[in-house]
Amino acid sequence: QVQLVESGGGLVQAGGSLRLSCAASGQTFSSFTVGWFRQPPGKEREFVAAISRSGGTTYYADSVKGRFTTSRDNAKNTVFLQMDSLKPEDTANYYCAAHSRHIYYMSYDYWGQGTQVTVSS
Repeated sequence: QVQLVESGGGLVQAGGSLRLSCAASGQTFSSFTVGWFRQPPGKEREFVAAISRSGGTTYYADSVKGRFTTSRDNAKNTVFLQMDSLKPEDTANYYCAAHSRHIYYMSYDYWGQGTQVTVSS
């Protein structure tokens, strides 16, 4: 098992930046692919980004490509989501999730509690 805790959310103006963190505890963190998801108000949860176990491979939803960057520090059991050029439509509750399969596998086993990001226009 692995436990995930997100942090770093908040209120930011359009065009600004935020950096989310996902801290893990439990099993060896480097064994897990980590994904980021978000759920805008009144909408379904959607995929944002994912990073492989080593951090060598990442991929992104088209809506955030070029603006968001995910990275990880396995020595610190932490994954990051750097969000730049934020838009009001990025407003959502952001979650990190993990599984022990390859990066393109989309069924995640472990989830954090989420952190709210609000982008004002």
